[in-house]
Amino acid sequence: MNVEKSVPGVTELAWFKSSYSSGEGGQCIEVAAGARVVHVRDTKDRARAMVDVAPSAWMAFVGFAARG
Repeated sequence: MNVEKSVPGVTELAWFKSSYSSGEGGQCIEVAAGARVVHVRDTKDRARAMVDVAPSAWMAFVGFAARG
């Protein structure tokens, strides 16, 4: 079963992978911004459940990660 097809509205989202992602199958995630939520999924295992977070929480995470 493909999770993307079973979740309404998810297939229409524009998914983005980090520019830091290497193509070697590392630990990558993909992100898609919805109207009221940011969807995060595992690039290697898209059949797993997505994590949905508030845009403010995602921005806080990105800001924290950028400092590292």
